[in-house]
Amino acid sequence: MTPIIDIQGLGKTYASGFVALKNIDLQIRRGEIFALLGPNGAGKTTLISIVCGIVNASAGTVTVDGHDIRRDYRAARSTIGLVPQELSTDSFESVFNTVAFSRGLFGKPPNPALLEELLKQLSLWDKRDARIMTLSGGMKRRVMIAKALSHEPHVLFLDEPTAGVDVELRRDMWQMVRGLQQRGVTIILTTHYIEEAEEMAERIGVISHGEIILVQDKAQLMQQLGRKRLTLQLQRPLQALPEALAGWPLELADGGHALVHSFDTAKGPSNVPELLRRLVALGIDFKDLQTEQSSLEDIFVSLVHQP
Repeated sequence: MTPIIDIQGLGKTYASGFVALKNIDLQIRRGEIFALLGPNGAGKTTLISIVCGIVNASAGTVTVDGHDIRRDYRAARSTIGLVPQELSTDSFESVFNTVAFSRGLFGKPPNPALLEELLKQLSLWDKRDARIMTLSGGMKRRVMIAKALSHEPHVLFLDEPTAGVDVELRRDMWQMVRGLQQRGVTIILTTHYIEEAEEMAERIGVISHGEIILVQDKAQLMQQLGRKRLTLQLQRPLQALPEALAGWPLELADGGHALVHSFDTAKGPSNVPELLRRLVALGIDFKDLQTEQSSLEDIFVSLVHQP
């Protein structure tokens, strides 16, 4: 299937000489939720700004739904909705008029019924006549999303969409995102809340120092890079590991009351059954056990800190 966004050899160097992006190749599949993760200053916002036509690239090409972002800017931009990090709304205008004006900017005819449905989905209908300046930060964030969706885009960029909002609003937003995807909208998000990417995204891209260092299906990524940890709660504490277990990746925890075994799921079948048999043979009894798998956050931190 032809990707809805195709980025080839993209680079950005500012007049100061700072290289923000280096030879980015990235394809976004139609209808997917794609999470772009990276530390502050990694180039996430610069990349989004170039795709959305806000910043000019120094090198490379970007096509959105078949339209080149430079040669066919208006057609490409009309397929994109953008929710930026910063709250920038017309403070003295009403919610409804602000959203209607955003729709008109893209040459779309008035459609009050569509805007009513959109505002109701975002729990803004009761605030339709309120001035933006009177709204809370969370409500202003909802208005930004409504503005981005007002012209019925095929692609929606969410740049840190839940920064500074409460848990309830965050859940509402992700429910809305799932609904948009079901209607065929492609979602690209950046977030510092890695648990959101872990829950929502189908594919993960990691950017560091202006370079894409990994793009992979989330499930495959977590299987290949994830580590598991087995913790055994011992019946009697150990002062030290027996010599017979010296070759195993084990460590004592909780003052000797727990034995922790870490293993890599990508390197083949687990040797946990053999370990348990070895412990029984050595007379080391345990009363409970639990396993944990590394989270997307663990994987992300390990990737961006690799040399």
